[in-house]
Amino acid sequence: MNTIINKPNRIKNFPIMMYAVVMGMSGLTITYQKAHIWLDFPSFIGSFLMIITTVVFIIISILYSIKFIRYKEVVKKEFSHPIRLNFFAAISISMLMLSIIYKDTYPNISAVFWYPGMVLHFYLTMYTISFWINRNQEIDHSNPAWFIPIVGNLLVPVAGADFVSNGILMYFFSVGMFFWFILFSIIFNRIIFHHQLAVKFVPTLFIFIAPPAVGFIAYIKMYDTVDTFSIFLFNIAIFFTLLITFMYRSFLKIKFFISWWAFVFPIAAMAIATMLMYHKTNDIAILGFSYIMVSVTTIIILIVIYQTLKNITKQNVCIEE
Repeated sequence: MNTIINKPNRIKNFPIMMYAVVMGMSGLTITYQKAHIWLDFPSFIGSFLMIITTVVFIIISILYSIKFIRYKEVVKKEFSHPIRLNFFAAISISMLMLSIIYKDTYPNISAVFWYPGMVLHFYLTMYTISFWINRNQEIDHSNPAWFIPIVGNLLVPVAGADFVSNGILMYFFSVGMFFWFILFSIIFNRIIFHHQLAVKFVPTLFIFIAPPAVGFIAYIKMYDTVDTFSIFLFNIAIFFTLLITFMYRSFLKIKFFISWWAFVFPIAAMAIATMLMYHKTNDIAILGFSYIMVSVTTIIILIVIYQTLKNITKQNVCIEE
């Protein structure tokens, strides 16, 4: 941390995308917390990861705050960038996910993260969509990272059940689902009929898994029932998980970028959704799939952590693009 702070160019180039690390670690933490409840995994894993994830969030927040203080114009430029703008929602998403992490054990701490996270995400959603409307967007700027501000709306109900009424939670759920359909059409059109994604954004294809997976979790959290709509969401999440698996060769030789963390959060969301479906249905096939998803999530994050630490050591992170 001191190395980054004491090197002006490093802190100046500290990317907002670093909050994707918190999203990934939060996803892994919640995965093991739910695996303890529904699959009888040891509880200490989730407790240990809770501490690690909180520390990572604090460190990244401190570093980005220093960047904001020292280089306000650079941050403002990021906030006006058609692609990087979407990653600012990772701040509020990180807060919402930390709220989920603390919900069962420390509800007061959960509330401390949830309320400001919810308000901030409401603002960032409005700002981002206004930005898209008020400024002409190039088709090449569209990419799966656009889903980040949208997925955050679906996370609000997951932790907010005891904080506000279902009506408020349903508002965020409705916004998230509505814009998921719209943005998927736009981005799928771009991928098929226009230029391919830049290499550094290929990992963001994993984000296709997140809206239906998180939407399924949020719907069950609000209504506590497995009905036709929830099964639809779960099946669409399975489809995108299988599609990404089928395309695995596209990801094997990608050079490391911090966007690799986009692998982790959606896969973790799918693991949690699968365990939740097993909890509600007691389907043996879903149980087997749950173990597979927890294993895959763990393997992927270990690979991404290794590559992140390796590239930080080589000073390939926080460099000018």
